Amino acid sequence: MKKEIIEALEKAKPAFNVLDEISLFNQEKVLKSFKDNRVALRHFNGTSGYGADDVGRETLGKVTAQIFGTEKALVSPAIASGTHALTLALFGLLRPNDIVLSITGEPYDTLYDTIYKDGVGSLADFNVKFFNIPLRNGSFDYEAIENFLKNNSVKMVYIQRSRGYAWRLALSIDEIEQACKFVKGLVPNCIIMCDNCYGEFVEKREPTEAGADICAGSFIKNIGGGIAPTGGYIAGREDLIDLVAGRLTSPSVGAEVGSYASGYRLFYQGIFLAPHVVNQALKTCMLFSVVLTDKGYEVLPKLTDKFGDIVCSIKFNDSEKMIKFCQAIQSVAPVDGFVMPEPWQQPGYADKVIMAAGCFVQGSSIELSADGPLREPYIAYLQGGLTLEHGILALEKVLESLL
Repeated sequence: MKKEIIEALEKAKPAFNVLDEISLFNQEKVLKSFKDNRVALRHFNGTSGYGADDVGRETLGKVTAQIFGTEKALVSPAIASGTHALTLALFGLLRPNDIVLSITGEPYDTLYDTIYKDGVGSLADFNVKFFNIPLRNGSFDYEAIENFLKNNSVKMVYIQRSRGYAWRLALSIDEIEQACKFVKGLVPNCIIMCDNCYGEFVEKREPTEAGADICAGSFIKNIGGGIAPTGGYIAGREDLIDLVAGRLTSPSVGAEVGSYASGYRLFYQGIFLAPHVVNQALKTCMLFSVVLTDKGYEVLPKLTDKFGDIVCSIKFNDSEKMIKFCQAIQSVAPVDGFVMPEPWQQPGYADKVIMAAGCFVQGSSIELSADGPLREPYIAYLQGGLTLEHGILALEKVLESLL
């Protein structure tokens, strides 16, 4: 092991101890949810057709709801991605002429067409108006939020916990809680929705335990533990989840139907392992942060910052270095490690994007991966890592490639 990595591991020990405490807390929370909902072998079985008696699907929703401290949760293998989960929630809850205010600026790139694009069945096509207030120096702009809420009839306030492709820290649960209290103090009946992608199990609480009415995410990110093969979730107030379920299937049947012939074992097992896997991903990101900061790169978050998601952002100010970084990550992947990723025009993105993701589950960003748009200042976003050991090997390869 390279000397700088050994030194970084020693430097990160106190932070690693905190992560171990968080993962133990979350593991106990997950275990309690399994026991309270009497998870049994029969819940792993698949169903076909309507799936009207699919106890595996129903219990998976109950387990997830308890973990998030909510009245209800919708969990489905039919949800293809985090973007899909968020889109379901938005279309399930919003109606023509409603106003949405994002208090974290523009949402993630892949939601642009869902929100703004004309003629594709977007929110804009239904005259749903979406406004944005950017963060100010990484924090909520409370003055601007108050001014907007007092002068507009806002149906939903939208919060994106992770950074997306923005140069900022992810939001902590304490920050989200403060914002929720502020919003509810001004408009008590406003729905607060949180994009929770990359944030599950990073802290001891989830956004719905800190004032958000509903949150959504992907099972091929944190909560799936690197094992769930597909799927997503929406958790929150029962009345809101029922509306979203009506959009997933139809208003007449909601969450009462939906089969999955392959069975649910990998979803349950993924949730069970997720607190530990997230711990490993966070340690990997911390290690990259320490070493690359010491090498002179601008990195977020730094070891002394609050980690609100599993992402580490590295600013290269050089397209070739950014590409080399992603290629180095791909080269140590257990799957497709022989592939050389190149920037390409991926659907849903305005710029060419390079993605390194040699994963067991295609596109799984709880597995070690790195990506970013090819635009200045050329930032690569590293996320995931099922094991710290894999992260160490990847970092050694990165150092060889860049230096």
